[in-house]
Amino acid sequence: MATTDRFPANSRYANSETSQIPQADGHNLVYLKRRFVPDPDQYVTLQMYRVVQGDRIDRMAAAVLGDPLQFWRMLDANGCLQAGELEEIGRRIRLTLPQGIPGYPNLGGM
Repeated sequence: MATTDRFPANSRYANSETSQIPQADGHNLVYLKRRFVPDPDQYVTLQMYRVVQGDRIDRMAAAVLGDPLQFWRMLDANGCLQAGELEEIGRRIRLTLPQGIPGYPNLGGM
């Protein structure tokens, strides 16, 4: 099982593993293995945001993350599978650091 370099480094599939299925003609069908959505508890919340009329996940990602194509990071951090879940007017969503980036340590009340 290898990882693929067919996707840009900022793609949710960048480090996905591949596998193969042998075909009758002797060739192998290469496919991406399933990507599991990370546990939202692995993210550090920076702030909460209430969705307003006209918000779209790509626009929110552009404003918060600087790249509309990174919308999937917001989905992962909020435990959602579909963009529409984060576009519901009035919904409070978590704006987080990227997965694996720790927050500031507790400085003992400072």
